[in-house]
Amino acid sequence: MRIQQFLEHHGIARNPFAEEDAQTDLVFKEHCIASTFHPTWDKVYGDPNEPSTSIVFGEKGAGKTAMRLQIAKHLQQHNRSCPERRLFVVHYDDFNPFLDRFREKLGGRKSRRADRVLREWRLWDHMDAILSLATTGLIDRILNVPQPAAVVDAVVEPAAVDGLDRHQARDLLLLAACYDQSVSTTFRDRWEALRARLRFSTLRAKIPLAIGFGGTVVVAALALGLAIAGHGDWVVTLWLLFAAALLGVWFPWLWRWWTCCWESRRILRQMRLSNRDNRTLRQVLLQFTRPETIAQPLPDADSTDDRYEMLLKLQGILQTLGFRGIVVLVDRLDEPHLINGSAELMKALLWPMLDNKFLKHPGLGLKIMAPIELTRFIEREDRDFYQRARLDKQNMVASFEWTGEALYDVANARLSACRADGATPRLRDLIDPAVNDQRILEVLRGLRTPRHLFKFLYRLLVAHCNAHVEGEPVWHVPAAAFESTLALYRRDQEAFDQGVGAG
Repeated sequence: MRIQQFLEHHGIARNPFAEEDAQTDLVFKEHCIASTFHPTWDKVYGDPNEPSTSIVFGEKGAGKTAMRLQIAKHLQQHNRSCPERRLFVVHYDDFNPFLDRFREKLGGRKSRRADRVLREWRLWDHMDAILSLATTGLIDRILNVPQPAAVVDAVVEPAAVDGLDRHQARDLLLLAACYDQSVSTTFRDRWEALRARLRFSTLRAKIPLAIGFGGTVVVAALALGLAIAGHGDWVVTLWLLFAAALLGVWFPWLWRWWTCCWESRRILRQMRLSNRDNRTLRQVLLQFTRPETIAQPLPDADSTDDRYEMLLKLQGILQTLGFRGIVVLVDRLDEPHLINGSAELMKALLWPMLDNKFLKHPGLGLKIMAPIELTRFIEREDRDFYQRARLDKQNMVASFEWTGEALYDVANARLSACRADGATPRLRDLIDPAVNDQRILEVLRGLRTPRHLFKFLYRLLVAHCNAHVEGEPVWHVPAAAFESTLALYRRDQEAFDQGVGAG
């Protein structure tokens, strides 16, 4: 008996339980994302008119990634319906590039073991990563650079870009110098394209260089004239005077070159996630005059102070571009290859971010989807941690749980999403009446998560169809098949969990 034959009999156009990952689940993305919610949705999503932080702890398959995608989708709808109160959305869910650069920058013995690497990770590294994603995404939108895997959800109007004043243009160019991580073209070409788009003139920054070249020409002409005039007796004195004159005309540029070189080295030493090199960063810093950078914050110290200032500058630019706030969606903390599912390493990565000053920064909302294994570390923390993190103020969901009734509704929502025209399939209709409603809810309650729900129902339908021939179909899953498939699924899941725990 073909499974498609069974589904068509019940008015189901495609198998609603075949997918297990929200990122590739078209049934969820096309239908359920707008209508099927976890009971804690309102607490986590909050009010987009006032971005706020939420922290969700849930086990694998509970729907954390699905909720992240739902938040992103609803923020897109909010931005379309309220263009004057838009939010700039950043997806902070791929840690591998940042951790790889961080490990490379550490070097030596510290880079050999993952625990030693993550022991050095700090809050400002998270801030550098978020600023990198936001700045790179913003510049992509300004320059109309297509990104197949966009990490920023935002639409930037060309007219709004034209509204940036010179100070904001300078701030954006400084942010680009430090944080633009695009590899679509060379860094210098991209920075020059951004400078041209912002109509930011750098002629004043070239005055010391022009003085150097012009002074060299004048000194050379004077030396040539004196040589022709035949002042040979004064040759040594003249050459010393000419050397002093050359040093004098080139000194402003040499001093500026040295300060930019020193500043670029300091920035790259402290920005441990950067893919920039000293030469290109120095060349960009030379495009600014000394007064334009002398009092500006740059990420050149082991502290968060300058990062907060850079974040404020980014927020000011986004405000002019029509964005009232920033929402950062944090997910997949357990997936980086450096962490490899280790709860201790996940803790080392996430804990620096749990700082109330950062989590409650005005105009910034973080939606953190964290693995449930981290809750046991929270229970063991001391008073200093709770004072710093203030989890009581972060809209924390300590356990992202599903009731049997909620999972029943999820199954019916997916069946409805996959229904054929005019059909109204329900989970109850697929299973023999000998399995009463109370038993179904009890089983779903034991499955705990949507991923286990989908896996079990998919296995149940496949096992039922394989047990009957096409010529003699059975249109309801018998009670015996229901119970035996459930027992096998639980056994396999327990074996898998033990294997993961042992690993």
